[in-house]
Amino acid sequence: MADAPLVGILVGSESDRERMQPAMDELDARGIAHEFDVRSAHRSPDSVAEYARTARERGLRVLIAGAGLAAALPGAVAAHTDLPVIGVPLRSSMSVLDGLDAMLAIAQMPPGVPVACVGVDSAKNAAVLAARILGA
Repeated sequence: MADAPLVGILVGSESDRERMQPAMDELDARGIAHEFDVRSAHRSPDSVAEYARTARERGLRVLIAGAGLAAALPGAVAAHTDLPVIGVPLRSSMSVLDGLDAMLAIAQMPPGVPVACVGVDSAKNAAVLAARILGA
């Protein structure tokens, strides 16, 4: 595995780590270095913006953001970087639509703020997509 991370994985809460673990496992299996961080689009928006703005200079080439409910994190990240951003909609016990609300929030970004969206709780597919982007 390379020393410097190429993929950044971001979630808004430590409780989301377990559902994002398949992405980390997939990247590990492919020998793709990655980092994991917790930063909330709602509780620490300046921290999210700083992470996204500095991602390229830190060597990251793709960002994966997992989020549930309003799923603001992937869009907030994409607003502050020109790197590819992959959103992973996460189910939540508070969701009224079993993760569909998060999927729609991620998929329906405004023009000029693209975010790729994988299926609900599909962190592994996000990692596969990141690997494909890196290989392009």
